[in-house]
Amino acid sequence: MRILFSTILILGFLAIMPLHAQENTEKRTAGTQPENPNDYSETYKQLDLFGDVFERVRAQYVEEVPDRDLIEKAINGMLSGLDPHSSYLDEEKFAEMQVSTRGEFGGLGIEVTMENGVVKVVAPIDETPAAEAGVLSGDYIIQLDGEPVVGLSLSEAVDKMRGKIGQPIDILISREGVEGPIEMTIIRDIIKIRSVRNRIEGDSGYIRITTFNQNAASGVRKAINEINEELGNKVNGYVLDLRNNPGGLLDQAIAVSDIFLDKGEIVSTRGREEDDTKRDNATPGDLTNGLPIVVLINGGSASASEIVAGALQDHKRGIIMGEQSFGKGSVQTVMALPGHGAMRLTTARYYTPSGRSIQAKGIAPDIQVDLAKIESLAYDRVRESDLKGALDKSEEEKTTVPVAVNDNKKTDADDDDEAEESEDEAEAIEDYQLSRALDLLSGLKLYRDSAAPISVNTSPSEEPAEPKSMVQ
Repeated sequence: MRILFSTILILGFLAIMPLHAQENTEKRTAGTQPENPNDYSETYKQLDLFGDVFERVRAQYVEEVPDRDLIEKAINGMLSGLDPHSSYLDEEKFAEMQVSTRGEFGGLGIEVTMENGVVKVVAPIDETPAAEAGVLSGDYIIQLDGEPVVGLSLSEAVDKMRGKIGQPIDILISREGVEGPIEMTIIRDIIKIRSVRNRIEGDSGYIRITTFNQNAASGVRKAINEINEELGNKVNGYVLDLRNNPGGLLDQAIAVSDIFLDKGEIVSTRGREEDDTKRDNATPGDLTNGLPIVVLINGGSASASEIVAGALQDHKRGIIMGEQSFGKGSVQTVMALPGHGAMRLTTARYYTPSGRSIQAKGIAPDIQVDLAKIESLAYDRVRESDLKGALDKSEEEKTTVPVAVNDNKKTDADDDDEAEESEDEAEAIEDYQLSRALDLLSGLKLYRDSAAPISVNTSPSEEPAEPKSMVQ
């Protein structure tokens, strides 16, 4: 049986080889093709080893495991061993992946990767069970329903996090800066992703992209049109919020970048062979008419988010603000395997217009703004108008001396007013990074407005000149 199985594997391997060789005949150089079949002798030996291991597991493992499961685990092990993003997708997972790119899927609502043997949260998705439970970018999931994650593959861990709608799962999280693990119970739900949200912030347009599904580019166009219809010519710029955006479809990242660019390269992807290089360029037309753009990123901004941020940064089209991005600079191609799901394989790296590879590096912001919480300090300040006898005050005001009275008495109404004021202030300063971005857009508008020459009256004064004064 072992010999027969090994023969089947070898025949299968040989059957696949001509297909790939035929597809890539023009791309291969003479040095990449074997001169004769004997060059495959080492491959035959390794396949024979695989067949030997398969038979021993099949016959002697403590519990009987279906052959299909063993083969799938072997294939997934081969792919996941290459890098964290390559994997095998069975029919069910492949169908789920196709659904997720359409903007709806079932689960907890987090983008994860494997790091140091545990599951690391790349980013929680807005308005999902994970986000509402308090899962943060950078968290490490160390247990799932009481079972340690160490020893599981990424696919196995994801499988455990998925389940029936309404079914709870207990997770244990390790968070940097927090002593001891954090316990959470999350109820699984259908994750419906509205990939683009927008609103008005003063005279600025705010656009947030939560994921790059197939509706991302059309959603951004719609958002810009809605902002322009509401503000008209008063728009002073746009904030493009890509924080905690785990990425998505490459073509959508290119399309979103094209919305803000009038010309030039957006991204290049470079594969194993030199001829695999592909460059995508912007088409004429900037939907924002050249108005300033501030792009917000953080450690949860990955993949497609980094393509957009890198393109706008290299073309000096936007100011990148926030924190260093995640650093996923690879492209995965999903290849359907008829009757057997699909395989997700890393086939290329992508590069920003200036030729930068951000793999394991990330996008560095132009202006570093860390996530922070600020508080307003209340104190009394004496101004010129408060001084007795100050110029330009009425006689009544000049004779009135301000007196500070504090009898240390408060009513319930005072407490309610202070509580409301505190809540309003907290809401206003809750997102420090966004506040900084809006301040920057306002500053740029003031700078543009002040560029016009100022008319100065140089005619002599009719009033007698006053003696020079000393400024204190």
